[in-house]
Amino acid sequence: MTTAWMEMAAGGDAPGFGFVVTGLAVVALLLGAFILGVRHKRRRPPRPEEQPRVPDGGPVRETREQREPDEVPRGQGRLTPHELKSHGNQSDRRSPTQERPRWNEGSSGSFGSGGPGGR
Repeated sequence: MTTAWMEMAAGGDAPGFGFVVTGLAVVALLLGAFILGVRHKRRRPPRPEEQPRVPDGGPVRETREQREPDEVPRGQGRLTPHELKSHGNQSDRRSPTQERPRWNEGSSGSFGSGGPGGR
């Protein structure tokens, strides 16, 4: 180390100089981010031909249907989801009745709610 560095360290100027350089770097980064944000906002909006279009068959709608439950194979040890039929996410059979399952009449529908329970 040279004597100039030793004198600067002894005099306490080195930490102050580091703080000034760090502060200037932070200010430069903030200004750069601000300028990039302004440029991004000023970009032109997409033209009508660049906008997404509705498919030829019309808008896509949600389909709601009841599926038959799949049975989990028994006695083969532990199975991971990819080993299950249809990867364990849904059945491949459509239920013959499309009515939603409802709670039994007179049942509370949940545990411990204080309802009359089973018949």
